[in-house]
Amino acid sequence: MNDVLDFVSVRLDDENSELIILDQSKLPNDLIYHHYKSPEDIFNAIVTLQVRGAPAIGIAAAYGMYLDAKRHLLLRHDEFFQRFRQTKNYLASSRPTAVNLFWALNRMEGCLNEHKDQSRTEIIERLKEESENIRSEDEAVCLSIGEHALSLLKPGMGLLTHCNAGTLATAKYGTALAPIYLGQKRGYNFRVYADETRPLLQGARLTAWELQQVGIDVTLICDNMASIVMKQGHIDAVLVGCDRVAANGDTANKIGTSGVAVLAKHYGIPFYVCAPRSTIDIQTACGDDIEIELRKGEEISTTWYQKPMAPKGVKTYNPAFDVTDADLITAIITEKGIIYPPYNKSLKKLFEEGE
Repeated sequence: MNDVLDFVSVRLDDENSELIILDQSKLPNDLIYHHYKSPEDIFNAIVTLQVRGAPAIGIAAAYGMYLDAKRHLLLRHDEFFQRFRQTKNYLASSRPTAVNLFWALNRMEGCLNEHKDQSRTEIIERLKEESENIRSEDEAVCLSIGEHALSLLKPGMGLLTHCNAGTLATAKYGTALAPIYLGQKRGYNFRVYADETRPLLQGARLTAWELQQVGIDVTLICDNMASIVMKQGHIDAVLVGCDRVAANGDTANKIGTSGVAVLAKHYGIPFYVCAPRSTIDIQTACGDDIEIELRKGEEISTTWYQKPMAPKGVKTYNPAFDVTDADLITAIITEKGIIYPPYNKSLKKLFEEGE
């Protein structure tokens, strides 16, 4: 049995000029791969959560930019650049909260601008290299996050996680699940409790499935069971991923994360956010400035049921994310190290050192 989930959620098939995406909306019952060529297909895959998780979305968008540029190799110079920027803006509009999407698209545009005076063939090759770098770097980033996070944990701990921040959401290892995979390999024998994560059930459908595939001790609980599980002493630490970190340390993650943080604070349990440096948005002052994606009400009332589970016509409110206040977060774990409060200073220092 493998020590980490042996599935790739996003893969480039350059020979056939297509992107192969594992459809996460069909898991755990069906293992289905889609083959996409156009920006419209990739946009739809992101919106419909066939590909999800901030790093995986960024990887898919980067590959999408390369494939579209490759398709339009023979356009006139000005038309080629115009098409590139139109595609970038189009893919950027697919989901507003995860900053990795914009980070990856900006990297691709930066690559284009850097090599704009080269031949078209050379530009295409550089774009391919950049998209592959984004994928390979994410794998290395996740591994590093896992090592740093594991240094905070002890063998036999009970860990709670929310949503899915594993291999499916990244190039490999995941962010919040990375230390769990590394711990499995090193005999830590963690006991993992996975919130189901309403309304899209990423914890039930994806995290529980991932961890079960590699033999990790995982227990699925409903979101509203987290409090009693903590109170009964089953949880020693909480590990969650992140879609955006504001300059003051507020973090946006899957809806329900902030509630888990409040509970962890109440019960004196450390709450760790695992966040690649690329998710840190130093230009966003605080969580109030993060745009929260609102999704269709059908996800609450009908999507997962044979029959509707709410009265017809009832109003719904379905934010996809919420913001966890910085004062609820014990530490933010990045590939560069572990960041502690005060976050407005430590995050700024992280960026200054990176530059």
